[in-house]
Amino acid sequence: MADQRHAPASGDAPARRRGQGELEAQVLAVLQQAPGPASAGWVQERLEGDLAYTTVMTILSRLHAKNAVSRSRSGRSYLWQASADAAGLAALRMRRMLDGEADRDAVLASFVSALLPHDEELLRALLDAASADPAAADRES
Repeated sequence: MADQRHAPASGDAPARRRGQGELEAQVLAVLQQAPGPASAGWVQERLEGDLAYTTVMTILSRLHAKNAVSRSRSGRSYLWQASADAAGLAALRMRRMLDGEADRDAVLASFVSALLPHDEELLRALLDAASADPAAADRES
């Protein structure tokens, strides 16, 4: 007899798997709505679905490693606070991917050549603005 523990009961839809980074973005969004630093339990209560506390802790730890959240001790646990928004998190991911590549020039050239015209114009404007304001470039580093 086949093992059917993982098959959904008839009429039940299978659980939807989240896309890469989707859960991190959801946790970050919850933290951004917090009135101040929040516990992992507070975050867990406000997330959709039945996520285990350990899953929330893992995501918070990953976000902390990416500098997207900060944490401070509160007794034996931590309180968490967003230090990046969704755009900042995406930028961190892009930077980490780029840092992992040996030929940065080729990666950036490929990225730029695949941009839509509007996105290319926006990127040019952002680069021009960063060049005009060296203090902005220092804040990015």
